[in-house]
Amino acid sequence: MKILLLGSGGREHAIARALAADPAVDSLVVAPGNPGTARLARNVSLAITDPDAVAALAVAEAADLVVVGPEAPLVAGVADSVRAAGIPVFGPSAEAARLEGSKAFAKDVMAAAGVPTAMARVCTTIDEVRDALESFGAPHVVKDDGLAAGKGVVVTEDAGEALAHAARCLERPGEPRVVVEDFLDGPEVSLFCLCDGEDVVALAPAQDFKRAYDGGEGPNTGGMGAYSPLPWADPDLTEEVLERVARPVVREMAARGTPFVGVLYCGLALTSRGLQVVEFNVRFGDPETQVVLARLRTPLGGLLDAAARGALATAEEPRWSHGAAVTVVLASEGYPGPVRDGREITGIDAAEDLEGVHVIHAGTRLAEDGRLVSAGGRVLCVVGEGDDVAQARERAYRGVAAIHCEGAHHRHDIAFGIGELNGQP
Repeated sequence: MKILLLGSGGREHAIARALAADPAVDSLVVAPGNPGTARLARNVSLAITDPDAVAALAVAEAADLVVVGPEAPLVAGVADSVRAAGIPVFGPSAEAARLEGSKAFAKDVMAAAGVPTAMARVCTTIDEVRDALESFGAPHVVKDDGLAAGKGVVVTEDAGEALAHAARCLERPGEPRVVVEDFLDGPEVSLFCLCDGEDVVALAPAQDFKRAYDGGEGPNTGGMGAYSPLPWADPDLTEEVLERVARPVVREMAARGTPFVGVLYCGLALTSRGLQVVEFNVRFGDPETQVVLARLRTPLGGLLDAAARGALATAEEPRWSHGAAVTVVLASEGYPGPVRDGREITGIDAAEDLEGVHVIHAGTRLAEDGRLVSAGGRVLCVVGEGDDVAQARERAYRGVAAIHCEGAHHRHDIAFGIGELNGQP
């Protein structure tokens, strides 16, 4: 099987690592890729939000399957163009990708499908935002309606901060909107569901750590670490999500004439009122992918190909390691604000020489002199695998200690103290 994978971040390196280990995958091309994917596949320079360019490359490479990693190409309609060229795609159409591209649209779909989620108001003016904040009360939850790379959400007790975030979102060009929601208490869980337009197969749940600093302090980020499995979670959680969330949404999308094919990333809160959906994404999450795929023992290529071809009902059931995986993100100085790029990175080989450790490239590039340097906010994800969460965590942090990148920072409490009764990141 020849696969073309789109993307250049940590998520795509983790996907490429899993695909490269699949014996059925005999050719893997990543566009544009990064120095990590270059060790596993052939990187090709490409503007991945250009639907025609992606379709042309897929045809030129005689790809049997195209896997779209990030959300921006999906919202831009890349999957539609590739399908029109007759090539199966793991990723939703532009219309179906609105589940992530517009939080207001996702709320409408959830309401029609009877999916439990927070009460919300869609606002187009700052006065509407102010009224909604007063109505729901603190803590305040304000979300940019459009794509924001995981940083469009503010949760705060400070109404002024919430209003300021809303004002920034409403200054965007076009027809900007914000969604103001009632706050959901309880631990959050990420569950990736593979969908073929009709059938749904769930992967293992994970939990990520969104805040920049230890103890859940600081601004939201794209994610500073994650772990899987969740020893504290109800064993029936995955089936509950399938029955109450994923399958109803897939049925609703099909009824609207926009069948959903790809990953339905269910961001969930386990509240005092029961399971609630925080948000949907239409691609694998980052950094949760790094730990979920590290534990997957079923060949990934076969699962993605089955979803793209509408054949999940006959696909092999996902099998998992009996152990755990933890990932810790090394971020550039300044992240999640403006960052300083071009810092040399050393010690990756030493980290990967450690038992149970591998390193995922998220924001790296090769300098002209061949040195590996930082090139983005989140630079590396260090993954530890072990018999349980505690051992996986210890191995991940040993790997972090082996790596040097000037000014880089990381959280020190990823998966710390995780047990049967501790579900808070």
